Amino acid sequence: MRVEFADNEKTRFTRMCIGEAVVKLLKQMDFSSLKISDIVRKAGVSRTTFYQYYTTPYSVLTDYLSILVSEYLQKSKLQNPKRQFFTYAHILFSLQFFDGYADFFLTLSEKKLHSVMLDGINTFMTQHIRTDSRLSVYELYSYAGGLLNTFLKWEEEGKKDSAEEIANTIYRMYARQAREITTEPV
Repeated sequence: MRVEFADNEKTRFTRMCIGEAVVKLLKQMDFSSLKISDIVRKAGVSRTTFYQYYTTPYSVLTDYLSILVSEYLQKSKLQNPKRQFFTYAHILFSLQFFDGYADFFLTLSEKKLHSVMLDGINTFMTQHIRTDSRLSVYELYSYAGGLLNTFLKWEEEGKKDSAEEIANTIYRMYARQAREITTEPV
């Protein structure tokens, strides 16, 4: 579920505060125990403000992830102007970028909220990576799921291996197909 509203610095800040409040609360309680009153108190916003953006705590997490993906796309565009997502350099960039939000991902994983992450990465792949005759939706989802699963395992294991080693492992696996796919924004 994608929440639609004006995306500007003020709304993004408010939405991030609400999202971070949900993550902090999830460290203390189960997702099913979250109450809107707890969220607004922790975020320092009114109920009216909460309902201006969201209907449920789940929609908060979905939106929080979409904010992270938007930031990722902006930074990725600077680092990767040719929009090559299946390269070693981009895989490494992705691991390092999302490592900055490890607390969010690990909390969702611990609370068994993998659907938020999986839906988010699948949405990213279908909306931001153009599929062509060489890349089916199944290959796209396989790549996305593989990246997410590997990233989570790396984080859960305490990042014993370097980001470079993990990126190389992922890249080698996909390079076996002997292609790098250049994508264009949809």
